Amino acid sequence: MPHNSDSSDSSFSRSPPPGKQDSSDDVRKVQRREKNRIAAQKSRQRQTQKADTLHLESEDLEKQNAALRKEIKQLTEELKYFTSVLSSHEPLCSVLATSTPSPPEVLYSTHAFHQSHVSSPRFQP
Repeated sequence: MPHNSDSSDSSFSRSPPPGKQDSSDDVRKVQRREKNRIAAQKSRQRQTQKADTLHLESEDLEKQNAALRKEIKQLTEELKYFTSVLSSHEPLCSVLATSTPSPPEVLYSTHAFHQSHVSSPRFQP
Protein backbone atom coordinates (compact mmCIF):
# COMPACT_ATOMS: atom_id res chain seq x y z
CA MET A 1 0.00 0.00 0.00
CA PRO A 2 1.58 3.32 -1.07
CA HIS A 3 2.10 5.99 1.53
CA ASN A 4 1.03 9.52 0.75
CA SER A 5 2.13 12.74 2.44
CA ASP A 6 -1.00 12.79 4.58
CA SER A 7 -0.10 9.48 6.13
CA SER A 8 0.28 9.42 9.88
CA ASP A 9 3.14 6.96 9.63
CA SER A 10 6.04 8.77 11.29
CA SER A 11 8.68 6.78 9.38
CA PHE A 12 7.77 8.59 6.15
CA SER A 13 6.86 11.98 7.60
CA ARG A 14 9.52 14.44 8.74
CA SER A 15 7.08 17.14 9.81
CA PRO A 16 5.69 17.48 13.33
CA PRO A 17 2.37 15.89 14.21
CA PRO A 18 -0.65 17.65 12.66
CA GLY A 19 -1.49 19.74 15.75
CA LYS A 20 2.05 21.03 16.12
CA GLN A 21 2.42 21.61 12.37
CA ASP A 22 -0.58 23.95 12.35
CA SER A 23 0.81 25.98 15.23
CA SER A 24 4.31 26.20 13.69
CA ASP A 25 2.76 27.21 10.35
CA ASP A 26 0.77 29.88 12.18
CA VAL A 27 3.94 31.13 13.89
CA ARG A 28 5.79 31.29 10.57
CA LYS A 29 2.84 33.02 8.95
CA VAL A 30 2.70 35.63 11.74
CA GLN A 31 6.48 36.15 11.53
CA ARG A 32 6.31 36.51 7.75
CA ARG A 33 3.46 39.01 8.01
CA GLU A 34 5.35 41.02 10.64
CA LYS A 35 8.49 41.04 8.51
CA ASN A 36 6.44 42.11 5.48
CA ARG A 37 4.71 44.83 7.51
CA ILE A 38 8.07 46.24 8.60
CA ALA A 39 9.44 46.08 5.05
CA ALA A 40 6.35 47.87 3.70
CA GLN A 41 6.65 50.53 6.41
CA LYS A 42 10.33 51.13 5.53
CA SER A 43 9.43 51.30 1.86
CA ARG A 44 6.75 53.92 2.54
CA GLN A 45 9.23 55.92 4.65
CA ARG A 46 11.81 55.85 1.83
CA GLN A 47 9.15 56.88 -0.67
CA THR A 48 8.04 59.77 1.56
CA GLN A 49 11.66 60.86 2.09
CA LYS A 50 12.29 60.78 -1.65
CA ALA A 51 9.16 62.84 -2.32
CA ASP A 52 10.21 65.38 0.34
CA THR A 53 13.69 65.63 -1.18
CA LEU A 54 12.26 66.12 -4.67
CA HIS A 55 9.88 68.78 -3.36
CA LEU A 56 12.75 70.72 -1.73
CA GLU A 57 14.86 70.39 -4.87
CA SER A 58 11.92 71.61 -6.97
CA GLU A 59 11.47 74.67 -4.74
CA ASP A 60 15.19 75.43 -4.95
CA LEU A 61 15.16 75.15 -8.75
CA GLU A 62 12.10 77.41 -8.94
CA LYS A 63 13.94 80.05 -6.86
CA GLN A 64 17.00 79.77 -9.09
CA ASN A 65 14.80 80.03 -12.18
CA ALA A 66 13.10 83.18 -10.82
CA ALA A 67 16.49 84.74 -10.01
CA LEU A 68 17.80 83.95 -13.49
CA ARG A 69 14.67 85.39 -15.12
CA LYS A 70 15.12 88.54 -13.05
CA GLU A 71 18.77 88.76 -14.15
CA ILE A 72 17.76 88.27 -17.80
CA LYS A 73 15.23 91.08 -17.49
CA GLN A 74 17.81 93.36 -15.87
CA LEU A 75 20.44 92.57 -18.52
CA THR A 76 17.90 93.09 -21.31
CA GLU A 77 17.09 96.54 -19.90
CA GLU A 78 20.79 97.30 -19.62
CA LEU A 79 21.30 96.23 -23.25
CA LYS A 80 18.47 98.53 -24.37
CA TYR A 81 20.01 101.41 -22.43
CA PHE A 82 23.52 100.92 -23.85
CA THR A 83 22.12 100.44 -27.35
CA SER A 84 20.29 103.76 -27.10
CA VAL A 85 23.41 105.49 -25.68
CA LEU A 86 25.48 104.10 -28.56
CA SER A 87 22.85 105.12 -31.11
CA SER A 88 22.79 108.67 -29.79
CA HIS A 89 26.61 108.80 -29.62
CA GLU A 90 27.40 107.50 -33.13
CA PRO A 91 26.23 110.62 -35.05
CA LEU A 92 28.27 112.85 -32.72
CA CYS A 93 31.40 110.70 -32.52
CA SER A 94 34.43 112.51 -33.97
CA VAL A 95 36.53 109.32 -33.98
CA LEU A 96 34.08 107.47 -36.19
CA ALA A 97 33.54 110.51 -38.45
CA THR A 98 37.24 111.26 -39.13
CA SER A 99 38.74 107.78 -39.36
CA THR A 100 38.43 105.40 -42.22
CA PRO A 101 36.21 102.43 -41.48
CA SER A 102 38.21 99.58 -40.02
CA PRO A 103 37.29 95.98 -39.58
CA PRO A 104 35.83 95.35 -36.11
CA GLU A 105 38.87 93.32 -35.04
CA VAL A 106 41.16 96.31 -35.55
CA LEU A 107 38.74 98.77 -34.00
CA TYR A 108 38.29 96.66 -30.87
CA SER A 109 41.81 95.24 -30.55
CA THR A 110 42.90 98.18 -28.41
CA HIS A 111 40.47 97.28 -25.66
CA ALA A 112 42.01 95.75 -22.55
CA PHE A 113 39.92 92.58 -22.66
CA HIS A 114 41.35 91.78 -26.10
CA GLN A 115 44.91 92.68 -25.16
CA SER A 116 45.15 89.89 -22.62
CA HIS A 117 44.15 87.38 -25.30
CA VAL A 118 46.47 88.79 -27.94
CA SER A 119 49.49 88.72 -25.63
CA SER A 120 48.65 85.21 -24.46
CA PRO A 121 51.29 82.60 -25.43
CA ARG A 122 48.57 80.62 -27.21
CA PHE A 123 48.15 83.39 -29.77
CA GLN A 124 51.84 84.07 -30.44
CA PRO A 125 53.23 82.90 -33.82
